Order: sequence, then structure tokens, then C-alpha cells
Amino acid sequence: MIAAFLGMRLYSVLGKRTGHEQEPVLPRRDERAAPAPLRIDDPEAPPSPQGGSADTSGLVYEPAAEAGLRQLLAADRQFDAGRFMEGAEAAYRMILEAYWAGDRETLRDLCDADSYQAFADAIDAREARGERLDNRLVRIDSARITAVELSGGEARVTVRYRADISAVTRDADGNMIAGSMIDATETNDLWTFRRRLGSGDPNWQLDEAESA
Repeated sequence: MIAAFLGMRLYSVLGKRTGHEQEPVLPRRDERAAPAPLRIDDPEAPPSPQGGSADTSGLVYEPAAEAGLRQLLAADRQFDAGRFMEGAEAAYRMILEAYWAGDRETLRDLCDADSYQAFADAIDAREARGERLDNRLVRIDSARITAVELSGGEARVTVRYRADISAVTRDADGNMIAGSMIDATETNDLWTFRRRLGSGDPNWQLDEAESA
């Protein structure tokens, strides 16, 4: 039931649209004092400013990803970058927590076959050593789309996460053998999600995960 709930949560934020959103845009995280967001479905939209003067601190994407996002929206008019990033942050938390807890079923729902197997192998090795993880995601400092690739009818979107994680490893008796209960470690991860364009399934799955 837990896995089903998490799967539905990811479905709701990584693909499903209610029909009340605006037309696709590259939105900013905080629109209150920002200029109108760039409409990437508008062929008359001016190109993004070049050089180091542009303020991109509030965008959900890095400038290098803009061309790929335009191509993705041309191929899938239902894609919404801001909504995707809401789901990407939720997926980051859910997948990490499932891995730490050894929840293989949730990982199977949210990852493709190769990514799932990598997580499952690591869990098997950890359990064989009689160890468990007592980790906690303290906060996600930032999450932004860094690259978008379309190939063979499939879209791949890479997200860079900067987060603080409290990591503790315990033995079978619960004794701490590594990590710290107090200090959080700053992490910098690159995760790539994939989805078949035109598929009736709106879900994105984790395709690759690596430290940047």
C-alpha cells in the first residue's frame, strides 16, 4: 500500500495535468517580483539574453537546457517544466528514502530496470554486512534542469540537485559505525529521468544517478 501511494504521488506531480494550468512556459520558482516568464511555445519570443548579466537564479532550468526544453515542448505540448520540477524534487526524496529503508518495491516503481538493479544490489550488499542506514534528507538547497535530450521517441531530462544529507551507518546491534548524527553532508547529484513520448503513461522513471 505504501508503494502504491508513493507511485500515485509521483504520478500526480511528474506528469498529470489538471487542465487549469497556463500554456507551457519555463517558469521561475518565485514569480512575485519577477518579470513575465518566457513562453517557449511562442515562435515570436525573443532569444534569452546572452552573457553574464542575465539573472537566472529563479529559473527551474539552466540556460544550457533551454534549447532542449523548446524541442521537448514542440514534441509534447503537455509538458510543463515547473510541474516537472515539483515532481523531480518529490522523486529525489522518495527514491533516496526508499533506498535507505531497503524498500525495493518503491524503487521498482520509480526507476527503470538498470537503475533499480543498481539500488537493489547495493541494498543486498548492505544487508549481507548486517548494516542499515539511518540517513535523513535535511533539505534540498536547489534543483534545476541541466540538460534535455530527445532521441528515438524518448525524452531524457537531467536534473542537478544540491542537498544536505545527514548520513549514519549502523551495525546489526544499532551501533553507529560511520557518519554523524549532527553534521549534514553537502551533496551534488545529477539524476536523469526518461519517458517515452506519446505514451499513455505520464510517469517519468529514473534512468541514471551519479554524483556531480
